[in-house]
Amino acid sequence: MQGAPPPRWARYAPPVALVVLVLAQRATPGTVELGFFLAGLPPVAAFAYGAGGTAVFAAVVLVLLGIRQLGVGHAEGADLYTVAAIGLLSVVIAWVRKRRDTQLVSVRTVAEAAQLAVLPPVPGQVGGLGCAGLYRAAQRGTLVGGDLYDVREGPYGVRAVVGDVQGHGLAAVGTVAGLLGAFREGVLDDTELTAVAARLDRRLLADSAGTEHAELFATAVLLEFPPGLEVVRMVSCGHPPALLLRGFEVSSPPVDPGPPLGLGLAGADPPRVSAVPLRPGDRLLVYTDGVTESRDATGAFYPLATRVPVLASDPTGLARAIWRDLVSYTGGGPGDDVALLVLTVAKPA
Repeated sequence: MQGAPPPRWARYAPPVALVVLVLAQRATPGTVELGFFLAGLPPVAAFAYGAGGTAVFAAVVLVLLGIRQLGVGHAEGADLYTVAAIGLLSVVIAWVRKRRDTQLVSVRTVAEAAQLAVLPPVPGQVGGLGCAGLYRAAQRGTLVGGDLYDVREGPYGVRAVVGDVQGHGLAAVGTVAGLLGAFREGVLDDTELTAVAARLDRRLLADSAGTEHAELFATAVLLEFPPGLEVVRMVSCGHPPALLLRGFEVSSPPVDPGPPLGLGLAGADPPRVSAVPLRPGDRLLVYTDGVTESRDATGAFYPLATRVPVLASDPTGLARAIWRDLVSYTGGGPGDDVALLVLTVAKPA
């Protein structure tokens, strides 16, 4: 959040060029005129140093060009004034750049804090579940896009959501914030998982009300881990199926597919809850279509289910291993938002 300093080569380049030009000029006195190349160094220094450092650099150049006895240059009159004007302009540029950098760091810090408030990092453990999440927004320079996930503990057990709203990038952040707020309320208030799905559906309908041709919808999968039961209850709203990793065997738990959220169908045809038995050590991988719809150079989709057993033993964690593999597979990373959530059933002590 504090911004990155200029690279070392940018800070070293002006003084190195100064020394090289001075030595070259003194080695060829009267043969080649290199001194006036020094006048181009203060503007370069302005992009690596502040106003004070650039002023010192400009003053050194003026001294080298103005004092004949140094054997570097012999600027006089208008030439010397021109070099001085270039140095002064360089100081102004350095001051403006430094001020703008400070403003950008401040704006970036506020923006990152706001985005992290919408989608905070997933805790390492919620209730009896180990949690690991990974989120990569498609829009460069942003932390939140059109995907969402969250894991919360409430009076009815641990509940989790992974979703993908229409669109991506900053335009979808408002919808993501609304859905996450509705989910967190549902964790505390709704006794049934289908009621949480209906709450999210109403949230999208309310957000799109009054907007012509809004067509606001989202896919999501909701999970519930009831206290004291080795089972997960799942509700799918048009979302890609989760993967169950038991040891090194991968399967897709049978879940009745329901309609996407935001179409107003939850009341008339609510999605059904599917219960999947679990064992200690089982891992559930829930993801968005930014993973499985990524393609390699030949146009082939990323084979997530095939790759998971290979990556399951990676010491950095399954989510990070999948991301690295996905970047390698696509040759630089997918063009859509990506969300991965790994939930691990704790083993008995």
